[in-house]
Amino acid sequence: MWYPRSVYRVFHALQARRRGDRQWPRGFADRLTHPMPSWRAVQKLLFSGGMRPADLTDVKRIPVEQASELAALSAGESAVTWIGHATCVVRIGGVTVLTDPVWSRRIPGVPPRFTPPGLPLESLGHIDAVVISHNHFDHLDAPTIKRLPRETLMLVPAGLAWWFKRFGFRQVVELDWWESAAIGPVQAQFVPGHHWSRRTPFDGCQSLWGGWVLTSGEKATDQRRVYFAGDTAYGPYMSEIGERCPGIDVALLPVGAFLPRWFMKPLHMNPAEAVRACADLGAARMATIHWGTFALSAETPMAPIELARQAWAEAGRAPEDLWDLAVGETRLLPALLVDNSTGVAANSDAKTASPVELRQQRA
Repeated sequence: MWYPRSVYRVFHALQARRRGDRQWPRGFADRLTHPMPSWRAVQKLLFSGGMRPADLTDVKRIPVEQASELAALSAGESAVTWIGHATCVVRIGGVTVLTDPVWSRRIPGVPPRFTPPGLPLESLGHIDAVVISHNHFDHLDAPTIKRLPRETLMLVPAGLAWWFKRFGFRQVVELDWWESAAIGPVQAQFVPGHHWSRRTPFDGCQSLWGGWVLTSGEKATDQRRVYFAGDTAYGPYMSEIGERCPGIDVALLPVGAFLPRWFMKPLHMNPAEAVRACADLGAARMATIHWGTFALSAETPMAPIELARQAWAEAGRAPEDLWDLAVGETRLLPALLVDNSTGVAANSDAKTASPVELRQQRA
């Protein structure tokens, strides 16, 4: 049975209490690392035109490699496919994970998307799990979610299960920061982010926000690790994630929606900060996401990727380790090579430095 949102949330909370389910606090404002944007600041942003690029001529330069189906993988291979914005298909450890799925042509409050999704949703086949970073409309899209099979495993931030159960999803797991859930042989750990949550004027920070670290393999000789940031500003959580989750093969980091800085800095990284975050994480590679799809801020459409390439080069990182993906493009993680004398695995094309080493290189 369908209920209005507010009624269903109360109903779900009462049912959960009766079942003895885990109870969450009424809100997570104590997790904020910056104050939420005030309504006065939002009004100033809207009236100044700060939510729209002044020049959209770059849209035609956004690289798109639309495909009709996912590229096949051989046994043991891991890959990332960028669908657009923060939507990626991560294939790791033999499972397929979908991040923040948004296939809608438009989301509330912004013009239609610049670029189409890189693949049809129906072409993905079986999805083992969906991971959600937070509840903003460009990351949690109801029309897309309702197209997914109701038995799909949904891994969501604390305080958000009711939203999915409202649509009949039967496997919904809520996690707090640093908690993990299994997707078959893959561990999905929910990690902190410098962001916030809100879907209406009345529900600010009533659910949590964060990113996900996906880890396959129990031994160092076969372990792969992918970090999906969702939305985040730059801050100390990046170093903490790198220290707790060493050996990240690729970090999927947002590079768009960063202007004007007076408003966006506490909410979104800019491209240079994303490169710094990659170093803090100790990640071997960075894949650029959260750009080229929706008009969410004042920078021109190609500015995020161009500035990311510039910052990457200035940091002295290898060009091949910047995955500046086209919409619809798939990249394979390089095979792991094992040193028989030590039993330690390493990427076949690069040495993964520790977070401390990468921060020293950046400095």
